[in-house]
Amino acid sequence: MPKHNKPIPLITLPPDIETGILIIKTAIKSRKGVVKEVQQPHRDDWHLFILQVGGSTIMEVDFQQYVIKPSSIYYIHPNQVHRVVSFKDAVFYSLIIHNRTLRPEYLQILDDISPAQPLRLSRKASGMLTDIVNVCQKAFEMKKAKLYTALLKDSCHTFVAAFLSQYLAHANSADIPSRFHIIAKSFKAALEENFINIKSPREYAQRLNISTPYLNECVRQATGHSVSYQIQQRIILEAARLLYHSNMSVKEIAHELGYEDHSYFIRLFSKVTGMTPLVFRNKNHESSYTYFA
Repeated sequence: MPKHNKPIPLITLPPDIETGILIIKTAIKSRKGVVKEVQQPHRDDWHLFILQVGGSTIMEVDFQQYVIKPSSIYYIHPNQVHRVVSFKDAVFYSLIIHNRTLRPEYLQILDDISPAQPLRLSRKASGMLTDIVNVCQKAFEMKKAKLYTALLKDSCHTFVAAFLSQYLAHANSADIPSRFHIIAKSFKAALEENFINIKSPREYAQRLNISTPYLNECVRQATGHSVSYQIQQRIILEAARLLYHSNMSVKEIAHELGYEDHSYFIRLFSKVTGMTPLVFRNKNHESSYTYFA
């Protein structure tokens, strides 16, 4: 009988959540009793905003572990593979919101800040976000209220705006983005959408209507690395996700990522990571968690 490949699990919103929004306040001493699905590596079909107000939460996200302490915020993008590692007397709010519900301008900013790291808040910022999320939670519970959907969405968008303002305030780029940063962001968006089918810096430059040398200059100035490096890193990240979280063969993964010649893919992976795909898979399956740089 043919072998059925196991994909990376995807957790979806229940079909009865018509607003595309869930707000949950969690108080939990340890991981014991947490649903199994979130303890296993998975993707979500929503955006996850976490406001940690007590204790600590340890998350593993794309081969990195993050400790979320009070008062902190953390964002997980739908593309990211993640799982809960542990809780210790954790108290936190989770805002779960679907793509179709978020405003387009917020989706763009979220793409720009991803992958995000936990961000510690000042007392003033923590108080503001806690006040807003409490309003969101009350709105969420008022299901029979007139204009319920508008009330819920507007309050949650206020929280998202306040949440994003904290990340933007800590961003390294200037308040008025330079031409380098604008082009680098456009390249990042194009790369995220096309990395399986387009692997040539020249083709990305053509899409952005600029020369390849100028694209390289902009990306290097903004990130410290070349366009080719960024393309390779995005491909290798997806390959690592599939190697660790699925049982697809190396050949199948190569084809999934747009490589007809799987031997070329193996050479590329080995060059970037210093180990073959199979060595990477076996090495990381020997431990309960892994790091990938």
